[in-house]
Amino acid sequence: MNFSFTDEQNLLRESVEKLVAAEYPFEVRRDLAAGEAGFSRALWGKFAELGWLGLGVPEDAGGVGGGPVETAIVMEGLGAGLAVEPYLATVVMGGALLKRSGGAAERSERLARLAAGELQAAFAFAERQSRYELANVETRAEPDGGGYRLTGAKSVVFNAPAADVIAVSARTGGGPRDRRGLTVFALDAGAPGLDVREYRTMDGMRAGEVALDGVRAGPGDVLGRPGEGLAVVEGAVNAGIVGACAEAVGIMARMHRDTVDYLKGREQFGAALSSFQALQHRLVDMYMACELSRSMAYMAAVRLGDPETEEADLRQAVAAAKAQIGRAGRFVGENAIQLHGGMGMTDEMPISHYFKRLVLIDSQFGDSDHHLRALAGTTP
Repeated sequence: MNFSFTDEQNLLRESVEKLVAAEYPFEVRRDLAAGEAGFSRALWGKFAELGWLGLGVPEDAGGVGGGPVETAIVMEGLGAGLAVEPYLATVVMGGALLKRSGGAAERSERLARLAAGELQAAFAFAERQSRYELANVETRAEPDGGGYRLTGAKSVVFNAPAADVIAVSARTGGGPRDRRGLTVFALDAGAPGLDVREYRTMDGMRAGEVALDGVRAGPGDVLGRPGEGLAVVEGAVNAGIVGACAEAVGIMARMHRDTVDYLKGREQFGAALSSFQALQHRLVDMYMACELSRSMAYMAAVRLGDPETEEADLRQAVAAAKAQIGRAGRFVGENAIQLHGGMGMTDEMPISHYFKRLVLIDSQFGDSDHHLRALAGTTP
């Protein structure tokens, strides 16, 4: 398969690289992660001006079009800078969800606000007992007049503290693990009965536990068709996996580059460490892991963006990419840390923060072992 970018895609890649280089020195990233919001709203506004927030959003809804390959290009560039802005939660997953809004007015309004940088999103699909099983949902949505009332709890909801809209999967029918009977709702984050308990994740990002106590949802808040929400959940999670894989590729490439530079500047026995053949072999192995991961990530993005892709082929491509990225991320991260010596473990060194993000990406949406079992056909 030809993975060459078009001229427009190359321009997009260059614009992301230029902004990250100018706006994301490590000290800036550290200050943003430690701040009250956890990211820069000024930079988020620049993302909107550059059209990045409108990627994947139809032009008739205020977006710039594009698809999974374009969002993967942005995610890879943001990964190289270890950006803390919630692009994955809001644009990649939120955009995929809000395009499924049942009412045309709600759809256009939400997507236009998202593309303009005026709306942040989060997706609450995981529960304490669900592990990586998307259909394992106990949150209930009971009929109430012409709408619903939602009761339950969701765990590890990324960007929930900053979100204006929180998409929630809930049961409108069936048992806790039935594949049918799920419905996805777009809820106002300030709705009565919706509570978010905020915390920081190990990689410096923000997430929250979401509690729902009789939260009201109207017919226009339904994303997709009532009772058929598992397809909506799987679509958003597939988009999230592809985005996270692309981000991980950017992180691994940056770790490899920084490790090469570090070894060039360190000497032992009067020679640069980069001249030692054994270390050169390890750097080559790291590079090969990065390149294989990049191919797998963009293969999954192409499959996701092709409407003719069979569901089984898409599922296989996404699982293969996630499994590869998880294993390669650990390999590249561990070698980068070791080649930096004891300093690589310290909080002062950027390399340790890159590795923390890779570890979290591996566990997000299913770790490498989970997706290897999915490829083998042994997961639910």
